[in-house]
Amino acid sequence: MASGHSDCWPQLTGNVINISVIIPSYNRRELLKRALISVYAQTLQPAEVIVIDDGSTDGTETMLRLEFPQVNAIQQENLGVSAARNLGLQQASGDWLAFLDSDDEWLPEKLRKQQLALESNPEYRICHTEENWIRNGIQVGVPKKYAKAGGWIFSDCLPLCAISPSTVLIHRSVFSAVGQFDVRLPACEDYDLWLRISANYPVLLVAQPQINKHGGHQDQLSQIHWGMDRFRISALQKIIDTGQLSEENSLAAVKMLIKKAEVYLCGARKRGKSDEEDYYCQLIGLYKRQLNYLEFSAHGEMEH
Repeated sequence: MASGHSDCWPQLTGNVINISVIIPSYNRRELLKRALISVYAQTLQPAEVIVIDDGSTDGTETMLRLEFPQVNAIQQENLGVSAARNLGLQQASGDWLAFLDSDDEWLPEKLRKQQLALESNPEYRICHTEENWIRNGIQVGVPKKYAKAGGWIFSDCLPLCAISPSTVLIHRSVFSAVGQFDVRLPACEDYDLWLRISANYPVLLVAQPQINKHGGHQDQLSQIHWGMDRFRISALQKIIDTGQLSEENSLAAVKMLIKKAEVYLCGARKRGKSDEEDYYCQLIGLYKRQLNYLEFSAHGEMEH
């Protein structure tokens, strides 16, 4: 189990939960409408809805002004989803922050179910839910490796993104403790954040799907960026190098970094990318030495 902040958390009291919804969007005017309709269909209404228009050129600003005047619509130049979410965090007034990607939609009870779960488990400061997958308009089965987990889930967050941004509800104190989204990562910025959070906080799970997660369209980051694991490798390297992980989590993270880097190295060799091949060879060597040290230290402690 990781060492977290639970000893000093204030507990939830009463029936009021003050939620700010943050929706980043770039040139998704029609999909954004669907997302907003799902927010305003919630049986538990948020205190505010913030849309960060990340430099859209498709009439998003006009649509929001005419059709959703109650939304706090903020325009910025096209700086990417991490910068958009961070701006939303800075503008939000709620104690609890809910993210929604503009191509996804919430089911009507989503916020209510999370409020009830948090009231029953007041020590938690982050809650996510299971999800339905919609691909090209058709619901499909969710692969087992993407099944959600609750509790201390750092190890679950290592192979892939174990929390979907559109499912999550987070107390703002968590961001004060671990930081915001890393704008230096063009993709897998959520993977990076979940590593930092799950190393320090247990995660509450609502096991019933509460969102429809849509995919299959060409503007998704996973469609745009090849070799996504190189961003996960960077995130792993960053959290390992902080030196703040528990011994157990350090071992697991280093092993996962080596595994991902070895797979990526094979791909770089096949593509003839000599610069990347040299870099990842050195990276693997560095972390294999660190792994040897960690395993030696752990073995020495067991003998004592």
